[in-house]
Amino acid sequence: MAIRTTRRRGAARSGAPDGSRRRVPLRFLLPSLVLVALMAMLMLRGYVHSEILADHRVRPPAANDKVPQEILRGDPVLDTRGGRTGSLSVPDHRLVLTFDDGPDPQWTPKVLDVLKKYDAHAVFFVTGTMASRHPDLVKRMVDEGHEIGLHTFNHPDLSYQSKQRIDWELSQNQLAISGAAGIRTSLFRPPYSSFSGAMDNKSWPVTEYIGSRGYITVLNNTDSEDWRRPGVAKIIEKAAPKGGEGAIVLMHDSGGDRSQTVAALDRMLPDLKAEGYRFQNLTEALNAPSAHTPVTGLDRWKGAAWIFLVQASENITSGLVVGLAVIGSLVIGRFVLMLVLSAAHAHKVRRKGFSWGPRVTEPVSVLVPAYNEAKCIENTVRSLMASEHPIEIIVIDDGSTDGTARIVEAMGVPNVRVVRQLNAGKPAALNRGLANASHDIVVMMDGDTVFEPATVRELVQPFGDPRVGAVAGNAKVGNRDTLIGAWQHIEYVMGFNLDRRMYDVLRCMPTIPGAVGAFRRSALQRVGGMSEDTLAEDTDVTMALHRDGWRVVYAENARAWTEAPETVQQLWSQRYRWSYGTMQAIWKHRRALIDRGPSGRFGRVGLPLVSLFMVLAPLLAPLIDVFLLYGLIFGPTQKTIMAWLGVLLIQAVCAAYAFRLDREKMTHLISLPLQQILYRQLMYVVLLQSWITALTGGRLRWQKLRRTGVVGAPPPTSDARERALDGRPVA
Repeated sequence: MAIRTTRRRGAARSGAPDGSRRRVPLRFLLPSLVLVALMAMLMLRGYVHSEILADHRVRPPAANDKVPQEILRGDPVLDTRGGRTGSLSVPDHRLVLTFDDGPDPQWTPKVLDVLKKYDAHAVFFVTGTMASRHPDLVKRMVDEGHEIGLHTFNHPDLSYQSKQRIDWELSQNQLAISGAAGIRTSLFRPPYSSFSGAMDNKSWPVTEYIGSRGYITVLNNTDSEDWRRPGVAKIIEKAAPKGGEGAIVLMHDSGGDRSQTVAALDRMLPDLKAEGYRFQNLTEALNAPSAHTPVTGLDRWKGAAWIFLVQASENITSGLVVGLAVIGSLVIGRFVLMLVLSAAHAHKVRRKGFSWGPRVTEPVSVLVPAYNEAKCIENTVRSLMASEHPIEIIVIDDGSTDGTARIVEAMGVPNVRVVRQLNAGKPAALNRGLANASHDIVVMMDGDTVFEPATVRELVQPFGDPRVGAVAGNAKVGNRDTLIGAWQHIEYVMGFNLDRRMYDVLRCMPTIPGAVGAFRRSALQRVGGMSEDTLAEDTDVTMALHRDGWRVVYAENARAWTEAPETVQQLWSQRYRWSYGTMQAIWKHRRALIDRGPSGRFGRVGLPLVSLFMVLAPLLAPLIDVFLLYGLIFGPTQKTIMAWLGVLLIQAVCAAYAFRLDREKMTHLISLPLQQILYRQLMYVVLLQSWITALTGGRLRWQKLRRTGVVGAPPPTSDARERALDGRPVA
């Protein structure tokens, strides 16, 4: 995996200097091609499983006054080629066993084994759908001396179909056979057919048209009725001809349990052979030329390509089913872990008398890296001025061009320093702030974020435990009044903060949010400060702290209000950077998997969980919606809807619990179903694009989001005021 980064935030996008049209980037083109290919494979799968274009209507019997008497007398082989109206029967002591609706992967091999055991030949009337899915069985039939006949592609009643549809059914059936066995056949049996004496005014025109296309229609004059599964003895009784007469026997090797058919064959063949019967394919019984014609050239390649595509669709669909099972297990497993472990975390930190250790009262340094934050920086600094904990504020202006530094300096606020540097990126700005910080505990926040008065005090209390090296705060969406803001609000409360409670208990917190986090300065110095190796410097440094043996915990009452992206484009840019940076961090710290000590524990616990829940699960999650759409169109619709609603219910329970823990209003959860349908697909495409960028070694720029400055500091919540008044230790 080649993962490279371009960090400079102020760099302009590259373009074609000569003004020519830019090519579509590979990271956009590949997801589109993957989506188109996936949809094509699913449609093909639906077609070969008779879920698309299938017609299951069966016409009731009609009058037969327009059917020639020669046909109605009952001979089973009808030849209407070239305008003829002829029929043939099988000579005495010759039996043509015919099997319809296959090949079936379970029963056809058993039928073939019995036929081979007694050196018997037969005719298999295969459907195009089954032949396409099981080409190896069609080839085995031909190789073992059996004849193949067409039984249409999707098994419709042809009396309902147009001539164009009939031609399509025949040509697709032939395409499947030519791809599977390299032959064409001139034999045809219509679906739902019976004896020739049952031909009527609706089916006869179809037979005439089939003949005009060069096919011989093969019916039967002996029906084993094995499709009823009446018992082995009854099947033998129905299938065996009387008085040495020849017969074409109707049997089935597909369409359900054919164990009785197999058993009947095994008993019937030796008995009838002893009576002088020969079991031959049709042309052998009629002493006629073979019905098979080799296929060569372009037609052979077309058939091979068809079989390849069908097999690919089957394999891909099977893979998607496995992926669906994986994502179902991951979703349920993650939700169970989140519910159980977040409840354990809340019980631990909210119990009376809980304390991380001695109260932390010493001043801390708050670092605010800022690049073109003119619309937000004043709200950010003013929120810090109201802090209930003693702080110094260091604003690091990272080469802003909009006067961000001048705005802070003009405020004339004591304990606020402005440090200027040329544009070098957020990690460099934070390291510059660390070098200028006066205190051992350092709080980091974004330039578009505002703190509550109690946030810093709540955030630093876990440092009363000397094992704690970093603390994650509770980042919240401040601009949640829009639909996209409400979706992100649900994601922050449920997907981020509930996750952090779980990871806290498991001692493998993957990320200290850039919007609200605190660090021991000494811990940061031991891991080399903020690294520029990845686009997710917060995730990178958190993993480094774990590997160095520090504890990373979550402070639920350290609330920060951040301005979330307000457009799809801005959200795309932000999440693209996050997901790509997370992949970079996982790759960077991959050696933790084989390390010993704290690094090895994080590598064998934290990295797999982060990879499963933050990379693999979001990538596979849209399979739930893909199969929802597929099930709604092709069925079973009711079961599909119930399964999807079940998953949504599990998510709703987790979301409601997360909102309860965070003391949030439940009204925002109204948009949860729509979030699952639309928002998750956007996150999926972003993650897929990140994967492609990583695997192709693409470069990703640090993308600055446009801010509006709409987020102001809210008043402290009632529980925060109560904790401040009674002096209780805080989590």
